[in-house]
Amino acid sequence: MKKLIVVTGASSGIGMETAKMFSKNGHPVLLISRRLEIMEGLNLKNSICKSVDVTNREEMEKAIKESESKYGKVDCLVNCAGIMLLGHPEKQDYTEWDNMIDVNIKGILTGTSIVLKDMVERNEGTVINISSIAGRKTFDNHAVYCGTKFAVHAISENIRKEVASSNVRVITIAPGVVETSLLSHTTDENIKHDYNQWKETIESGLEARQVVNCIDFAYNQPQDVCIREIVIAKTKQED
Repeated sequence: MKKLIVVTGASSGIGMETAKMFSKNGHPVLLISRRLEIMEGLNLKNSICKSVDVTNREEMEKAIKESESKYGKVDCLVNCAGIMLLGHPEKQDYTEWDNMIDVNIKGILTGTSIVLKDMVERNEGTVINISSIAGRKTFDNHAVYCGTKFAVHAISENIRKEVASSNVRVITIAPGVVETSLLSHTTDENIKHDYNQWKETIESGLEARQVVNCIDFAYNQPQDVCIREIVIAKTKQED
């Protein structure tokens, strides 16, 4: 059996397709999300599904340690959990800003804090953080969302540098628009309407599997090769 993979946000979108890909490739997988029935419904071989709040470190640690007791140490953590709540900064409810900061930033830190020390001691392991092209440039109605994704880029790159001598990889994947349920989190119907109209001009977003192909490529490089960052978007997406 291959090494253990942990995937957050595994009940939909990129996270779900990532878990399916690693399972298909022979890895035991820990799937983490709040929606347990969806994950269990995938019926992935050698998998454990846990309904966990990714911002709760104790819950995350319990799920990871249980999986390690069955399948061995985590070789790769893929942080896919995230929310996108678009809004005009002078109108948007503060709780939406607060939620994005919690899930998009703290959500990558909880799991990383649990697995990283052991990876450094073993001189192996990979952390893959799913960010966004919005972590590299700004967009209208994306102020705090962009801020959280800029943070993901900065945190990932800084940790990468500091654990590089221990042969541990930290990889950032930054997709453009992807056909997932992410936009549905936004509560402003006018913004969602305009966003969907714009998507028509680029003939829809990426498919989740196209992003997963990047994860697969980066992970399967030799351990001494780190693909530090991949930015992927539809060719017609200019920004």
